[in-house]
Amino acid sequence: MQNELRELWRWLKTNDGVRSIVLTGSGQKAFCTGIDRADVPTEEGEYYFDALTYEDPSRSIGPRSQGLWKPIIAAVNGMACGGAFYLLGQVDFIVAADHATFFDPHVTYGMPAVFEPALMVEKMPFGEVMRMTLMGNRERISAQKAEQIGLVTQVVPASELAEVTRGLAVTIASYSPAAVQASLRAIWASRELLPGQMVEVGNLILNLATTPESLRSSQEGFERRKPEPPTIR
Repeated sequence: MQNELRELWRWLKTNDGVRSIVLTGSGQKAFCTGIDRADVPTEEGEYYFDALTYEDPSRSIGPRSQGLWKPIIAAVNGMACGGAFYLLGQVDFIVAADHATFFDPHVTYGMPAVFEPALMVEKMPFGEVMRMTLMGNRERISAQKAEQIGLVTQVVPASELAEVTRGLAVTIASYSPAAVQASLRAIWASRELLPGQMVEVGNLILNLATTPESLRSSQEGFERRKPEPPTIR
């Protein structure tokens, strides 16, 4: 499945017909429950335990790790734990069903939680990441709490999750791909750059994404687009 995810992100990257993406799980039980516990390696001869050569293979299952810079909305339809954070850490925003829960069971099973919480530090307050990590399988963050701390941008009934996230994706896809993707890249870059560096990078992104053709098509779209009252969230 990890290989399939990497291939999928690379395919989406080069498919110009795809302008926005919704990432979710099947059914209503779980979004992602992480590693297959039946396939945890043993110490004998496993590269997991070679500090010189080991690299976490799950680090490359997220969309950004494969160079995909199109807008991605996560629709969390149930439990999201452990390895789910490799994915959630690299989406642009998260909408959750009202029964969704978030937790990290690593320490409960004697495994260190390293890259997963490191990704979530960018999306959650430090203390919340630390508590989730150290409490392991004994405590779960509800969808409502996740919205309160800023991990989730919206909580909806499970029956409405697909419709709501699809509506968001359709709206984003209706805008200029160059404008959307340039904005996305700039915002992600701002998390890792100093203010002065961000000014330089921002100027470069503006220059690359703003062309006479994009301005002309944007103006035409503005003139054609019927004014609609915005949704108040």
